[in-house]
Amino acid sequence: MTVNTGARTMERTAPLYERYRPSAWSEVIAQPRTMQRLAVMASRGGFAGRAYWISGESGTGKTTIARLLAAEVADDFATWELDATALTPAALRDIEREWSGGTFGKGGRAYLVNEAHGLRSDTVKHLLVMLERIPRHCVVVFTTTCAGQESLFDDLPDAGPLTSRCVCLALARHAIAAPFAARCKAIAEAEGLGGAPLAAYTDFGQACGWNMRSMLQAVESGEFLDDATAARYTMPATKTAAT
Repeated sequence: MTVNTGARTMERTAPLYERYRPSAWSEVIAQPRTMQRLAVMASRGGFAGRAYWISGESGTGKTTIARLLAAEVADDFATWELDATALTPAALRDIEREWSGGTFGKGGRAYLVNEAHGLRSDTVKHLLVMLERIPRHCVVVFTTTCAGQESLFDDLPDAGPLTSRCVCLALARHAIAAPFAARCKAIAEAEGLGGAPLAAYTDFGQACGWNMRSMLQAVESGEFLDDATAARYTMPATKTAAT
């Protein structure tokens, strides 16, 4: 398996999970059903003017797909990532006022609401109205974990009406083992941090619930180096202050 590194322009000190985050739809793995649904939508007018609700286990691609959706509509300077727990009706009213103005570049605006299970009851009530009138040049994307989504539905009676106003994309939990293990191994080898057989990546992935972020953190700390390569790494000498 080869790894496309052409778009990795950030500093090498950045975490591997950010440096190797897919920057194009073709790089998204292990989510064929979601990709198929998005392809249908793309062919029927694109992604703007809608809200999306992406749920899935941690580290399986929610933020990646949310950012790719945003990039279809808006430039980076017109994309905002928001913490759901800090989102208030007043903040939503500010966003609605922004909607009336256009931007340079692609001309759209994108709003990513992370950890959507943290939404407040009064915020959800405001969203029920707000999401009915998303302009054609804007997109709103919510992301949440599966467990968080369940708690939201248990705690808030308006959670169902909220998601009914969104295109709901539930990321796959099954059939992701082989592609996740293979991608992790390919990245490790591209970084000179490989050496372990594929089975080692599979075992680690299973242990961490197939959280790609966790898997790449392990790569970065040398989890999959063979003994001979690992032995070449030594701690730098401690610098002493000049007297």
